Amino acid sequence: MIWRISMSEKTVREMNDVEKRHHSLSARVFHSTLLGAIVLGVVSLAIGLGLYTYALLRSYISESFNLSNSAACILKKVVDVESLSNEVMQAYKNQSEAELNEVGSEAYKKRFSYFTQRDDYKLICSVLSDFLSSSNVQAIYLAMYDRESSSIVYIADPDETENICLPCDWEKTDKKAIDAFFSWDGSSMLYDIEKTEKWGWICTSGVPVKNKSGEIVSFVLSDISLLNVREGMKNFLFQYLIAMLLLVNIVGIVSAKRMKKYVVTPINLIASAAQKYVDDKKNGKTLTEQFSSLNIRTGDEVENLGLIMEDMEKDLSEYEKNLTKVTAEKERIGTELALANRIQVDMLPNIYPAFPDRPEFDIYAKMNPAREVGGDFYDYFLIDDDHLYLVMADVSGKGVPAALFMMASKIILGNNALAEKSPAKILEKTNEIICSNNRENMFVTVWLGILEISTGKLTCANAGHEYPAVSEAGKNFELLHDPHGLVVGGMAGMKYKDYVIQLKKGSKVFVYTDGVPEATASSQEMYGTDRMVEALNQNVSATTENILANVRSSVDGFVKDAEQFDDLTMMCLEYIGS
Repeated sequence: MIWRISMSEKTVREMNDVEKRHHSLSARVFHSTLLGAIVLGVVSLAIGLGLYTYALLRSYISESFNLSNSAACILKKVVDVESLSNEVMQAYKNQSEAELNEVGSEAYKKRFSYFTQRDDYKLICSVLSDFLSSSNVQAIYLAMYDRESSSIVYIADPDETENICLPCDWEKTDKKAIDAFFSWDGSSMLYDIEKTEKWGWICTSGVPVKNKSGEIVSFVLSDISLLNVREGMKNFLFQYLIAMLLLVNIVGIVSAKRMKKYVVTPINLIASAAQKYVDDKKNGKTLTEQFSSLNIRTGDEVENLGLIMEDMEKDLSEYEKNLTKVTAEKERIGTELALANRIQVDMLPNIYPAFPDRPEFDIYAKMNPAREVGGDFYDYFLIDDDHLYLVMADVSGKGVPAALFMMASKIILGNNALAEKSPAKILEKTNEIICSNNRENMFVTVWLGILEISTGKLTCANAGHEYPAVSEAGKNFELLHDPHGLVVGGMAGMKYKDYVIQLKKGSKVFVYTDGVPEATASSQEMYGTDRMVEALNQNVSATTENILANVRSSVDGFVKDAEQFDDLTMMCLEYIGS
């Protein structure tokens, strides 16, 4: 047995050990498990990283918000935030546009430095400084948003570095964030995440400080840098990758070992037994026990495969015992069918020229059965010196039964033709004989004609057969829609009608079975009578033999390689005259 590996053109016998291991099932299972684990790990990493990032971010936001909330509560108790906030905002709004643009300059700082000398300012900064030193936030401060200019105005900042934001310092901010802070209803944490040029991504969280009337006078805000989140993500990613690599390798190794033990090794045993089985058969050994000697106990489909192969080995041994008998019987049947075919061919006139001593007419016929023996037949013979008997028939069914019925029908028709000169009477007598003993309900379509040689008068009758094609003295063939009777053998007591075709010198009559128009191409399209008439008219003046050859060539060109399912029988008569 030869295994074809898709990655290589070599057979198993031609492979070395390294190539076999490379294409082994255990290696593929290991690689597949590894790949699957990696894909699963990447997916879980993405999900885990997202959840971790979300949880970490929420933790930082919660810390920042709670810090701002606690600071706001303390400030309300120890200092009058409203007074300082209102005065800073009033001073900010009293500036001209030119003065506002001086923010950050020494003149600007000096202009509002008096706020830093106030006791309430110092107390606020002291409280905020205590909260800042005990937390992870980067900044905590008191500020107010100016909706008109979409700016944040700083009121108090405990920062002691050069980055301190002094009272009335301001900077532009996002209008949506301002609206969110002013419309906060207290049901959730209040925060805004934005990217700044100076600090990068930061999260600003806070709570409003309100006066006794419930109006917002300022906000206690705290900033936390999201760089901490990024560092946390890096640490999580590093730890997860190490754990995933270890887990993937462990799972892959364990899976490969189990696969080798329970699948690969048993399959290799079965493959080896199959190879030995083939070798035994090549060496002429009839009784083998290669699969029967296997002892596979995996308790799964692989064990079932071994048992099935064992049963197959036994069944093949039994099959081989009967194969010789069956082969001999088939050869006997083939010989008998070949003999039946020869007998059938010999029953039909097939020597040409058919009547070399009768120059008044020329006739040629041909039958090609779809199987070894068929149900079509034709016949012609001289009833007397002036009358030529012609018949074209098609028996229902195929194969041996049709051939037997065909031979009986041919003999009965021929015998009746010797006693009757009327085609209709011949068909009626034949129908009565066949219907009297036809338990298989078989039937035959028949076109029958008797030519009066001296005059060219062709008397015909049709029992359910195909329309004949007639050519008058060099003219094109045309289908003759003659009167039809019921098929012979269809019903007892049937009557048939004679009709006459007057042949002139050079006239031709072409009759055929349904195998010609019903020849079918691979596209399921039938040949049809139109194509048949076209083939007949390729060369109307051709001999009868060549006319049949033209039709057969046309049929073969149409059906091409499609299988022939019906007998193909044709006959052509040319009347030459005296």
